[in-house]
Amino acid sequence: MTQTQDTIETPPRPPSPVNQFGTLAVHAGSPHDPVTGAVIESISLSTTFAQSAVGKPVGLYEYTRSLNPNRDNFEKAIAALEHARFALAFSSGSATTATILQSLAAGSHVISISDVYGGTHRYFTKVAAAHGVQVTFSPNIEVDVAQLIRPNETRLIWIETPSNPTLSLVDIRAVASVAHNHGIHVVVDNTFLSPYVQNPLDHGADIVVHSVTKYINGHSDVLMGAAAFNSPELFDRLSFLQNAIGAVPSPFDCWLAHRGLKTLHLRAREATTNATIVAKTLASSPHVISVNYPGLSTHPQYHITQKQHRNGMGGGMLSFRIHGGKEAAERFCQQTKIFTLAESLGGVESLVEVPGSMTHAGIPREQREAAGVWDDLVRVSCGIEDGEDLRKDILQALEKAVGSSKITNGT
Repeated sequence: MTQTQDTIETPPRPPSPVNQFGTLAVHAGSPHDPVTGAVIESISLSTTFAQSAVGKPVGLYEYTRSLNPNRDNFEKAIAALEHARFALAFSSGSATTATILQSLAAGSHVISISDVYGGTHRYFTKVAAAHGVQVTFSPNIEVDVAQLIRPNETRLIWIETPSNPTLSLVDIRAVASVAHNHGIHVVVDNTFLSPYVQNPLDHGADIVVHSVTKYINGHSDVLMGAAAFNSPELFDRLSFLQNAIGAVPSPFDCWLAHRGLKTLHLRAREATTNATIVAKTLASSPHVISVNYPGLSTHPQYHITQKQHRNGMGGGMLSFRIHGGKEAAERFCQQTKIFTLAESLGGVESLVEVPGSMTHAGIPREQREAAGVWDDLVRVSCGIEDGEDLRKDILQALEKAVGSSKITNGT
């Protein structure tokens, strides 16, 4: 792929999939074993592979850091679900971010949304700067992007949509149109929605990234990341770094994540159903200040939900501000009986946390609050339990948390 600062060539797109998402999820990257006929792939734990002559491996594989059958199959499945030509798996979502940033030359400039995952913010501000990459954060990237671009310096625009944890949305096509006029790649972190709800490459993104740990694996037992894209030039660059840096997942983790991916569409639908129930319950409570959920028509960017998300789905993530401040937020998370107080998201189980004190605690308070991450903000990851049970749990926890706050404050 050739690039100039004024234009960027659009790489060939993969052919439109013949089968629907659920069929692809079950079958993509899952060939039957040609010897035994096994319908589920074996786990290939070997670190090295025999060669018939010097420099001539028997098959495709030489050394497991460079390529492994389980990782190969998983990457094919991710590519299929994200409508991509290529995909690469990494040892974590953070390793995925690091590899992409490592592909930039010293002196490069990156534009990112302000409301970004705490680990990504930490890498941008504490690590990328050490090898000469500067990051500018924008609270309104669709409006600001053209003014923030530095000619001959800006190389990447980083988007989370929905963002973590305020669930704000970005019109990917609008940002990509400006970026591509300047030869700049657009990266979209699609972790919060998964490939089932949103396919950023279809809306103009150049790279889509995931913390596979979350919805794609879906069972809170694998740490992994992935990136998918269409450009052969990006594949050459990022696959080289994948091998050179060596931040690759184990064969067993690839096998587990691939197994989890096969039910993604079922889990994502149920999580959306439950999150919609919980969001409506919270929105109608006098104990709640505001609710952030892309599936509600009251969301300020609901028109983007309808344009970018499958069937206007809101996904399984939401956040809300609770009356009573930080103390009430913490009490709420300690009073839930089905929702577990824990970091992470996207598993079959429902979780709650306080971003300002947990996942985003490393971001300075003034920066957090400027991005809408207040101390009274609670982030919710809805799992696949019965929605009515989740609704009741939310209500009883709200009553205890805010009621207790009123008694403590003497009001």
